[in-house]
Amino acid sequence: MAYDAVLADRVRDVLETLVGVDAASVVEKPMFGGLAFVVDDYLALAVSHQGGLLLRVDPDAEQQLRTRPHVDDLVMRDRPVRGWLRVEAEGCVLDEDLRRWVEEGVARAHQLPARHDDAARTADG
Repeated sequence: MAYDAVLADRVRDVLETLVGVDAASVVEKPMFGGLAFVVDDYLALAVSHQGGLLLRVDPDAEQQLRTRPHVDDLVMRDRPVRGWLRVEAEGCVLDEDLRRWVEEGVARAHQLPARHDDAARTADG
């Protein structure tokens, strides 16, 4: 199953309106059979090929976020992935819900340490 192109468009719309997110800092990449959104060099969220979102979250907030409707662990190879949640499609129907999830993923990406530019590192020796 391909990812939901309408949901991907809705994610793009939210990203365009977020304060602190420069359009040039967002990169889309096909990943995990879906479409990933990389913000400031970190994978923030993805539109899943199974429907809904895969969402990067602060591991300390994971348990609290999991109590929201339509949210569960992201499981890969029969193991939950710490710092990631799956938001079912039903949890993204309302624009305000989708916005909260996108904000959550972007906020976590912004919390992570800045990555160094490989080209600059090579040039500097």
